[in-house]
Amino acid sequence: MAESSAKRLRTDAGAVTIGTHNGHFHADEALAVHMLRTHIPTYRDASLIRTRDPALLATCHTVVDVGGEYDAAANRYDHHQRTFATTFPARATKLSSAGLVYMHFGKEMIARRLQAAEDSEQVALIWRKIYESFVEALDAHDNGISVYDPAALAAAGIEKKFSNGGFTLGAMVGRLNANWNDAVPEDPAAAQAAEDARFVLASQRIGEEFDRDLEYYTSAWLPAREVVVGAFSERAEFDAQGRIMVLKGQSVPWKDHLYTLEEEQGDDVKKVLYVLYPEKPGPGAKWRIQCVPETKDSFQSRKPLPEAWRGFRDEKLDEIASIDGCVFVHAAGFIGGNKTFEGALAMAQKALE
Repeated sequence: MAESSAKRLRTDAGAVTIGTHNGHFHADEALAVHMLRTHIPTYRDASLIRTRDPALLATCHTVVDVGGEYDAAANRYDHHQRTFATTFPARATKLSSAGLVYMHFGKEMIARRLQAAEDSEQVALIWRKIYESFVEALDAHDNGISVYDPAALAAAGIEKKFSNGGFTLGAMVGRLNANWNDAVPEDPAAAQAAEDARFVLASQRIGEEFDRDLEYYTSAWLPAREVVVGAFSERAEFDAQGRIMVLKGQSVPWKDHLYTLEEEQGDDVKKVLYVLYPEKPGPGAKWRIQCVPETKDSFQSRKPLPEAWRGFRDEKLDEIASIDGCVFVHAAGFIGGNKTFEGALAMAQKALE
């Protein structure tokens, strides 16, 4: 029996219809709907139905996060069935509806943005990167998978030092659901319309974050790879063991690419400890020396700048380091500056000692 209009939403009537569930919504289906409607031409003018009625879902061209079926050939992308265990290639996290839609349509989105073939190396690189940096967190959140093994943390006696405020992608969408004590319209149709409007807002909100990542990785992160590859290949010019890398023209996002290049080189290659780059393009720019973190998100450097330099500036730092042109060294020792490239290089080389 079909649901009443109070229990479903149908918007932007078009030839193709996307179905998802009504009621409390989550980040995974909000993102899945956004990716399809925004980035895949087939779904550009798609209608949206929010329902749990099997009869209505059966009329939909595509169904996400409801229906108990995963069959890409039939455009069914649910993950709640007991037998579901699908993961992204070479990853262990079970997929949600966001991961399923991204796995099947992500390369098309990226290829369109790059104007490249879907089977190109560049598309594959970004497809994997966006999954690992954005979509996988939603898959884990929706499937109740913690970032760290709770049992291992408890066994090690590790406790949080402070609350992170719940600032996650999933929490961001969750906040857009109604509160338990919010006023609800007495008219069922009006109540459903209010819920539906919240879902549309949630889909737009998570979509904005996804689109920013898609834009960043295609237009900034990928071009930076070529710059880092060049600098990585020339590092022996500044240190015989390759522990100093210089970005000669300007700074670019380098951490991801550096870690990937080092991993490809294997354990026999010395790790880069310091990265040098100008503060801005053009002649006369001051230079920075930045310590490479243990991991991308770590505050622990592989080799911090000397403790004796930390917290000092200008002439005093020149005196302590016996290097001209010093500007500063941060109190935590993870970054410093010099007026010239030669001075920054001297700081790096001396810090290696």
